[in-house]
Amino acid sequence: MYDDTAPSCHGGKAELRQAAKAAGLTETIERYAADYPMGPHDQPQSMCPAFGSLRVGLRMRRTATILSGSACCVYGLTFTSHFYGARRTVGYVPFNSESLVTGKLFEDIREAVFKLADPALYDAVVIINLCVPTASGVPLRLLPKEIDGVRIIGIDVPGFGVPTHAEAKDVLAGAMLAYARREAEQGPVQAPRAGRSERPAVALLGEMFPADPVGIAMMLEPMGLAAGPVVPTREWRELYSALACPVAAAIHPFYTASIREFEAAGRAIVGSAPVGHDGTADWLDAIGAAFAVPRAGIDAAKAKVLPAIRGALERAPVKGRITLSGYEGSELLVARLLVESGADVRYVGTACPRTRWSEADRDWLQARGVMVQYRASLEHDLAALKEFRPDLAIGTTPIVQRAKEMAIPALYFTNLISARPLMGIAGAGALAQVVNAALSNTARFDEMRDFFDPGPAQSLADQAIGERAAC
Repeated sequence: MYDDTAPSCHGGKAELRQAAKAAGLTETIERYAADYPMGPHDQPQSMCPAFGSLRVGLRMRRTATILSGSACCVYGLTFTSHFYGARRTVGYVPFNSESLVTGKLFEDIREAVFKLADPALYDAVVIINLCVPTASGVPLRLLPKEIDGVRIIGIDVPGFGVPTHAEAKDVLAGAMLAYARREAEQGPVQAPRAGRSERPAVALLGEMFPADPVGIAMMLEPMGLAAGPVVPTREWRELYSALACPVAAAIHPFYTASIREFEAAGRAIVGSAPVGHDGTADWLDAIGAAFAVPRAGIDAAKAKVLPAIRGALERAPVKGRITLSGYEGSELLVARLLVESGADVRYVGTACPRTRWSEADRDWLQARGVMVQYRASLEHDLAALKEFRPDLAIGTTPIVQRAKEMAIPALYFTNLISARPLMGIAGAGALAQVVNAALSNTARFDEMRDFFDPGPAQSLADQAIGERAAC
């Protein structure tokens, strides 16, 4: 069942990947390679991917989460989860080389699961294998599927198989949807907490700002439709409601495993999102077609929101050259909104992969001269910053740092941009205040640059770009 030596987390991705295959996880590793293809430069620099799965579990009611991995990894993931507001304990099953290679770690995990599976407290227990247990073949698939009515969900989320934490959200969401779909196929399931929708509903795929589902519901109302649950869900019973929706909207287009489950349930998938004037018009057309809504209903929905969106965009213009990058998966949507707000967006980089569900956004942006980079690395983003010399850089922490070294105003994408509404009327103009405030700081940066005058010394970021080019 196990190799006779424990793989080291310092052994490198290729070695760990081979070890996992040798330990019997070939199918899992190959499925991840197909679902979450790497890029020409391997994978983007990002936080540990397993954080995405951990975040999904910690945000669900009546769900316990256990990590199985090296102590340093578990410490970092636990710290990050609480930094982002988790208010729940993260379980951990420790191991050493002996317990790993003898199978004792699996027995310890099994014992922990049985102790934790209390139906009075939990609907599900999630166990996440990190790099070393995955490479060693710790067989979470051999755990019982349920204990006293508590569902047991075991997943492998190795950094050498899942490129980003955004896609790791899909790993757990897809596993839960698969489990819930099998339950629904076997007989009656738990009803939604708020009752069943009287109108056909659209499941929304991808984490989003809390106001966005409300705004989407308002847009759908004239077509006789409703907004269904957001996947990843906040509790188990919402999975059934999501699967019952005739259409799933791939707001975040990289949820490959989740889309597979919706398609297995016979549901239609619609890409892109109701962002800006053009995006909203096209999305309402696509949703209406998926539900066979009469043309009059679609036109009524568009007439209700499109003039208001256009007016909001015109009242809050954005003027300036912008480069944008991030790892949340909504980067192309934000870029569309900025372009419609009047910004001169030159580059958008996303750590997520290209899929068919983001093609409409990619085509729209490229038709307007925006360079789109999927699986963007730090070097891609730095090169864009250097080439386009924007008035504002929106990006990850190292991009923000480098931009400020260059006396360019910058905003951190995750905390300052993605934490705002994007969809429909609420999204139109929502970015303008923070973006325009940052753009107005150009004179301050020029003054500081002139005062401090860093001189000709080459920064670490410039060195990184040079080294990458030399390779």
